[in-house]
Amino acid sequence: MAPYIRPDVEGFLAFLNASDAPPMSTMTPGAARQTYLAMGSVGEADPLPLPVIRDLTAPGPAGPIRIRLYDTRETREAGPVVVFFHGGGFVIGDLDTHHAFCTELAAGLDLPVVAVDYRLAPEHPFPAAPDDCEAVARWVATSPAELGRSVTGLIFTGDSAGGNLTIVTTQALVANPAAVPVILQAPLYPLSDDRLDHPSMLQFGEGFLLTADTMAWFGDSYAADPGHVRAYPLYNDHAQTPPTVLVTAGLDPIRDSGRVYGAELVRNGVPVTFLEMAGTIHGFVQLRKAIPSAQNDIARIFAAIRQQLERP
Repeated sequence: MAPYIRPDVEGFLAFLNASDAPPMSTMTPGAARQTYLAMGSVGEADPLPLPVIRDLTAPGPAGPIRIRLYDTRETREAGPVVVFFHGGGFVIGDLDTHHAFCTELAAGLDLPVVAVDYRLAPEHPFPAAPDDCEAVARWVATSPAELGRSVTGLIFTGDSAGGNLTIVTTQALVANPAAVPVILQAPLYPLSDDRLDHPSMLQFGEGFLLTADTMAWFGDSYAADPGHVRAYPLYNDHAQTPPTVLVTAGLDPIRDSGRVYGAELVRNGVPVTFLEMAGTIHGFVQLRKAIPSAQNDIARIFAAIRQQLERP
C-alpha cells in the first residue's frame, strides 16, 4: 500500500526531487552547511519578533559555547527554561538555521528558550556535541546572571540530531542531577539507535528529503562509538526518564528509531505523549513556508508540552 502523503508535502517533494541540486552527501561540510542555511530562506516561515533575542556564551569543555536566549518577556518570575538543541546530523545546522523555529517555540510556550550552538563534526566528532549540550544545560540550571532568569526546572527539546541530544542530555542529568531537575523532554523525530534495517529506513530512504546516503554521511562524520549510550540512547536505562513528548514524522527514514524509543519509555512507565505526524517528512518544523500544514503540527506539539507541564 502506498503511504499517505499530504498534498502540500507531495508538492514540495516533487519540487525537491525535480531539482538538479547535488546530494548533500557529496558536498564538503562547509558547502552542506551553507546549503542547509539557504534552504531556510526558501522553506521556512519568517521569525517572530520577540522582545528578547540575545546572543550570549556559556562555558564549555573546549571553550565558550555560543547560545541564543529567546523570550516573550523582558523579565520573569522564577520558572522553567527550555534548552533547544538544533538538528543537522551533528554536521550541519547552527543558531541561524533554527532561529525562526526558536522564536515560535518561545512564543508558543511563553517560556525562555536557550538555543545551543554545539560543536559540529567532522571537525569535532563524538562526543563533542553531547559534551557541549550537557555543559550548557548544567550552566543554565545554575540561573547564571547572564540569563537574567531564575531557573526552577529544565525542559529539553530539539529536532533530529537535536532530538538525539535531547534524550542524551536528559539521561545525563537524570544519572547525575544538575542544580535543578529536568521536568520534561520533547525530542522531535529523534535518532535513538544505530539500526539500519528499520522498515522506515528501507521505505523512505530515498525521495523524502532525508536520504539513507545522507544519514550514512552524517554517521561517518560523527564517528560515534558503536552502541555507546551517549550516541544511541535507546540502549541506556529509561526507568527515571521524566515526562516526555515524543514526535515522529510518518514519511521519515528514522521514524521507527523514534517509535522503538517511545515503546521503551512506555514499557518503563514513563508518562509519554506520542505524536506521529502522518503524511509529512523529516524536518517539517523548519519547512512551514514550503509545507503550510506543518504549522498545525507545531501547534499540536506545543499543546502536548503544555499539557504535560500541567500534570500534578
